[in-house]
Amino acid sequence: MDIHDVCDYIIHKVCTSGESLSNLKLQKLLYYVQAWNIVFEGKPLFAGKFQAWVHGPVSRDIYNRFAKTKTLYSDINENDVRNVDHSSSIDESAKSHIDRVLSVYAKFSGAQLEELTHQEQPWLEARKGYEPFQRCEVELDENLMGDYYKQRLN
Repeated sequence: MDIHDVCDYIIHKVCTSGESLSNLKLQKLLYYVQAWNIVFEGKPLFAGKFQAWVHGPVSRDIYNRFAKTKTLYSDINENDVRNVDHSSSIDESAKSHIDRVLSVYAKFSGAQLEELTHQEQPWLEARKGYEPFQRCEVELDENLMGDYYKQRLN
């Protein structure tokens, strides 16, 4: 599945629900969608890794998509949807999964989600040896993501 279609689906769902959405929050929602899919399905939902940036996990693909027009704290809205037909490229099972993740995490702000990821092992492990504000492009280990969030279910 294409990360941009998942991104568009999340933008649409969050914006039509009345919740606010920043670029930072979008990055974290994508991360949690991916992490929980690894737990429940044993594999990533979409191609692409997350890097351990200062402000938490970030998809370089999605960062690049908005880099010329948005900062990390910019608002994201329906006008930022790339493909208005994004829903047809996502099967019902994936939509259901994304909706479940959004039902838990979309109520939080980007800053709250950033703080949450900063307390979790996958991001902490990838940032080992880096200063708090030092640039880091180390990819988060998807096996560790699966193991960590699976333990949280117990």
